[in-house]
Amino acid sequence: MGRREFLGKAGTVGLVLGIPGRAGPSPYPFGLGVASGDPWPDGVVLWTRLAPEPLCPDPARPGGMAGRDVEVDWQVAADERFTKVVRHGRTRARAGLAHSVHVEVGGLRPGRDYHYRFRTAGEISPAGRTRTAPEGRPAQVRFAFTSCQNYQHGFYTAHRHLAAEDVDVVLHLGDYIYECDTAPAGGTVVRPHGTPEPVDLAGYRLRHALYRTDPDLRAAHAAAPWIVTWDDHDVVNNYSGGEAPGMDRQAFARRRAGAYQAYYEHMPLRRASVPRGPDMRINRRLRYGHLVDFWVLDTRQFRVARPPWVDLLPPDLASRLGVDRRSPDRAMLGGTQERWLLDGLARSRARWKILAQQVVMAQRNMAPPGGGEVYRLDTWDGFPVARERLLRGIADRRIDNVTVLTGDAHTNLAAELKTDFDDPAAPCVGVELVGTSVTSRGDGGDVRPDTPALLAANPHVKFANDLRGYVVCTATAGTLRADYRVLPYVGRPGASVHTRATFEITAGRPRLERVAERRPPGARRVSPPSPPDAVEG
Repeated sequence: MGRREFLGKAGTVGLVLGIPGRAGPSPYPFGLGVASGDPWPDGVVLWTRLAPEPLCPDPARPGGMAGRDVEVDWQVAADERFTKVVRHGRTRARAGLAHSVHVEVGGLRPGRDYHYRFRTAGEISPAGRTRTAPEGRPAQVRFAFTSCQNYQHGFYTAHRHLAAEDVDVVLHLGDYIYECDTAPAGGTVVRPHGTPEPVDLAGYRLRHALYRTDPDLRAAHAAAPWIVTWDDHDVVNNYSGGEAPGMDRQAFARRRAGAYQAYYEHMPLRRASVPRGPDMRINRRLRYGHLVDFWVLDTRQFRVARPPWVDLLPPDLASRLGVDRRSPDRAMLGGTQERWLLDGLARSRARWKILAQQVVMAQRNMAPPGGGEVYRLDTWDGFPVARERLLRGIADRRIDNVTVLTGDAHTNLAAELKTDFDDPAAPCVGVELVGTSVTSRGDGGDVRPDTPALLAANPHVKFANDLRGYVVCTATAGTLRADYRVLPYVGRPGASVHTRATFEITAGRPRLERVAERRPPGARRVSPPSPPDAVEG
């Protein structure tokens, strides 16, 4: 189908359904942009959502759309001018899913760039670029990861720079939205949410739509395919499985169902992730030839804290109350997901096994000098039995080249993972790369006031930095390189981006080797202090 036929057919669809076109005063239906995700060698998911009034407060008209399905045409081309259309079709933007569109395109060639777009009601969407996963033995796979983009705390300049990185895929590790209203530590709200905290489907739809109106975030989505997973603020802070602090289980189940559906509606996810009430499958495996396997984990839906309210306590108070973090009842992944992960890792023939997950896995004793032991219970430090079981499982099965990607912490960290963090002679079984936030906690600074004590108490942690940004990784057969890309500020737009530090991991040797380090100009030397319970999450 050529461009003229595409335009003509799509315009006819709009007229038949009575949808006004641009000739009149109606708003543009593609204001939330386009996205792609979950690449396979032969295809990818294409996403958009029709929302001529993205922030329409009427729950009966989400996005300003009436309650009926709308037909949408789509195209995939081998060139950005769409003169070589390779796939096309028609789908429905379903009213029950807020007129979102999820097209699972197949029949594409592996490791190739494609361009895509949508059309309805005589309107054509912005074009996006995507890239299928490679097969065989690619020379390299280049990917970025990011997380924690609190709209209130700053501008998404990091996403604007990320859009220019030319990566094969972007991994988002959670806290895509924030349900709560908070100011950054030592600062003020830069961009208010403007709506109440979401507690149901209508509220979460509005919150997602607000975030998607940001042009820098839309640019990052349109530049490369994304692989996404969630964390707590995508639902409610510090929730654990079916429980949330201070909430009735049935009420939280209803809230979780609304949050999960809104999440699916706004993400380029496959049909396997369609939520069923308060349950939704987000853990999955994506293969990039024989070079990289990505294991996307869910550390929220199946965790058991018992009781969950302890994870809201400041670390020092939790320690003083004698909370038993080593209780075997405290589960992070759940038995089924843990077995799926370990069995799959053992069978994988990929050179690099990448675990994309949410909260810091390496042990972090956060006590001041001489202060004993203080751990954050919402991270893997609150589930040490589960962590030891996972890391010893990796060691016992001799699974090599495991690298963990982590969000949530609002700070950059690089650490070596050990079967026993308290034993200097214990073997390393992998490394962890923790990426800072896009905006959460505001501008930050080059280091936190407690960084020297943190590094001294945790010798397996090799790097810590408190600026905002993202991480770009390049995997080859011999090495995995990580470039920590940071911005000097996010409280106002226009910041430049710099590589703060670079690490390399050599295949077969799970150690971090620092290659380069550079302090970016214009950044604070030290972050403003903040209370312990506002550090991350």
